[in-house]
Amino acid sequence: MRVSVPTEELAQRLSGCADIAVWDLVGAPPWPAIDVVVPPYQSDPSLLAALADVEVRLVQSQSIGYDGVADHLPPGIAFANAAGVHEGPAAEIGMALLLAAQRDLPRYAAQQMSGTWSSDVTRGLLGLRVVILGAGGLAAAFVDRLAPFGAEAVRVGRSRRRDARGDVAGPDDLARLLPEADAVVVCLPLDESTRGMVDASFLGRLRDGALLVNIGRGPVVDTAALLSELEAGRLRAALDVTDPEPLPPSHPLWRMPGVLISPHVGGKVSTMTDAVESLLRRQLAALESGATPANLVEFA
Repeated sequence: MRVSVPTEELAQRLSGCADIAVWDLVGAPPWPAIDVVVPPYQSDPSLLAALADVEVRLVQSQSIGYDGVADHLPPGIAFANAAGVHEGPAAEIGMALLLAAQRDLPRYAAQQMSGTWSSDVTRGLLGLRVVILGAGGLAAAFVDRLAPFGAEAVRVGRSRRRDARGDVAGPDDLARLLPEADAVVVCLPLDESTRGMVDASFLGRLRDGALLVNIGRGPVVDTAALLSELEAGRLRAALDVTDPEPLPPSHPLWRMPGVLISPHVGGKVSTMTDAVESLLRRQLAALESGATPANLVEFA
């Protein structure tokens, strides 16, 4: 089998299980036919246009999200996302942002730089009412990590139902849930149904001082509406993803009060390459045996 990967590290890890070439989808392809193409991590979906004249069995993404892929993936090529690779680490950064915001860690970090010893009462997580937008793998991983802190969490999915983790609220429940929420955590993928979902009306339902955490996709949140609430000092935000992204140095979101920003690093942990390698080996085994690869995405 022929496999293209974007880095020398992945090529070395997969050496011996297939013919491996390093290709970042820039420049000429290594072969006219490739069984599995692995694009660079967090690359622009427009790179997939490079596959127009290549016979490809499967594009294996290193990301969970696949927004924009359908616009650039040539017809007839199967696409799989990296479900199972990033949910745990992304939930970790969500917990880190939530904890840091609730315990005022940015203020204490700033005080450390000036040698200032000044403490105050902070909000904490015990008894915190958290609304989690999403009921998929990322939301599940976040719920698992939140549970030991004694917070009250409710997931909101596309429909009201019950699963192995308990009740899932539906969109119609948001009008009741948002005014009672101390924090909202966005764990949603980006599609036309979620784009701009967290808008001025949504944010306006939240109580004063509530915290918005986004570990899903930046455009799920209306940035202009969020800026308005932040500038007024009414809401707080802790964001691993933003819109636009990367966030330009001059963007006002950097300087808003009550904001903590990390640069989309939810999946960037030292064990990521191990998880990607494991996924690729499973996908190659499936293709070799004639089985259906995991995580195939069906585009409408």
